[in-house]
Amino acid sequence: MVGTIRILIRSDVRLYGDGIRLVLEREPGVEVVGSADPDDRFGGLAKIGELQPDVILLDSATADVVTLIRQIQQIDADIKIVALALQDSDREILGWAEAGISGYVTRDGSAADLVATIRSAARGEALCSPRVAARLMQRVAALARDDPARECAGLTPRELQIVRLIDEGLSNKEIAVRLCVGVSTVKSHVHSILEKLGARRRGQVGARLRASALSPGP
Repeated sequence: MVGTIRILIRSDVRLYGDGIRLVLEREPGVEVVGSADPDDRFGGLAKIGELQPDVILLDSATADVVTLIRQIQQIDADIKIVALALQDSDREILGWAEAGISGYVTRDGSAADLVATIRSAARGEALCSPRVAARLMQRVAALARDDPARECAGLTPRELQIVRLIDEGLSNKEIAVRLCVGVSTVKSHVHSILEKLGARRRGQVGARLRASALSPGP
């Protein structure tokens, strides 16, 4: 990111937020454009459009924080969110990462750590320990294994077409008529589909398609 990084601070503890502001005001290339009112039940969302921050610093003690993160992303998906005062545990950090943060500072982090994390987040980079990076990679791999869309992505265009027809309730014979192919050809495709999706019955095939959120073909 080129230019000054605009910061909005959101903390339920005013003294904490004021202390962060004092630290950041001494940093070149960083401007604190505002602080959200701790008494504002909307988390200062109304200020986002007015102040146009690049990075929002979000106190981990904020009430209903996951909902707040989603609301911020709906207003402006390009805003980077840095979570403050996280516990240095894989479970907590991964949970916040899944919620949508771009960076974090643990409870024992220093002012220098905060500034470095802000600058990294503004560049679209994530500053984390090798241990956390490894856990994030493991989590991504696990999600990919469990993703139905990934399973359906392994099907050929013809197989996807047949899956959609199966989901419509058509028999092999009806599918053969619809596609102008032999019933034996349809049976061969169905067998291949079941193997690729790890399904035992035809009824499971349509469910996998719907879960994958693949749109129906023309």
